[in-house]
Amino acid sequence: MQRNAHLFKLIVLSMLVALGVVISPILRIEGMCPMAHFINITCAVLLGPWYALLCATTIGVLRMLLMGIPPLALTGAVFGAVLSGLLYRASGGKLIYAVLGEVIGTGLIGAIVSYPVMALLYGKTELTWMFYVPLFISGTLIGGTIAYFFLIAMRKNGMLKTMQQKLGAKIYDK
Repeated sequence: MQRNAHLFKLIVLSMLVALGVVISPILRIEGMCPMAHFINITCAVLLGPWYALLCATTIGVLRMLLMGIPPLALTGAVFGAVLSGLLYRASGGKLIYAVLGEVIGTGLIGAIVSYPVMALLYGKTELTWMFYVPLFISGTLIGGTIAYFFLIAMRKNGMLKTMQQKLGAKIYDK
């Protein structure tokens, strides 16, 4: 039974990665990728912070390779994915904290980390440390709102609890 749960986690992870690559161009503006944040939060809630990190990293690398997206795809996603899962767990399963983790992790930390990466790789030294913050926060708020209402709907119809149960995740729904 343990092997089946692990296999199911990998299948769900793979599906989220594929979905993330396919839907990421939707609503995409340079520095904003709301659908990636939707995937990050959903993965963090279903699979936890470390699977969310793996998911965000894989999606970022695939987007960079297949779509020519700059490294913002990585620097902007990984911190939010992990923090989303960690805050979701620390709060005892409050979905708003998963969204907050994505906003802080991507909107602030990821945006600030993106500056030296873009300055080094693209020579964009005229940018300031806070250049990406407004765009990243806007993107996380859009994607976070979508994820929040999606996960609320899953919680209301019992799917969130069922999925978490099948994935072997901690269930916070009473």
